[in-house]
Amino acid sequence: MTVSYFAIYRTPADADEFDRSYFGTHVPLIEKVPGLVENRVHRVTRQFVGEPSYHLVAELVFESPEAMKRAFASEEWKASGENLQSWGGMELVTMFSAAPAEGGEGRQA
Repeated sequence: MTVSYFAIYRTPADADEFDRSYFGTHVPLIEKVPGLVENRVHRVTRQFVGEPSYHLVAELVFESPEAMKRAFASEEWKASGENLQSWGGMELVTMFSAAPAEGGEGRQA
């Protein structure tokens, strides 16, 4: 069963600078993390309700919880965290892991 790690980024003061750092340095580092099956980055195009406003949602898909745990122990994961801190991305992000809900797989919204 796959497991996903999500990073939800609040809207930054300078979205263009954020995007340059995120896509220019952070994503290439994430792509090197061992065990990563897919890196899905979604741009928030419209927020219907809730605060704060969001800019990006990143979903890192791993084949299993064990694969994600091994990835978190890697030098590549450490480098990606250091990179995120170096340009201020940590101040804007909420991170969590999630697995498909029992009974919810295969259902369309």
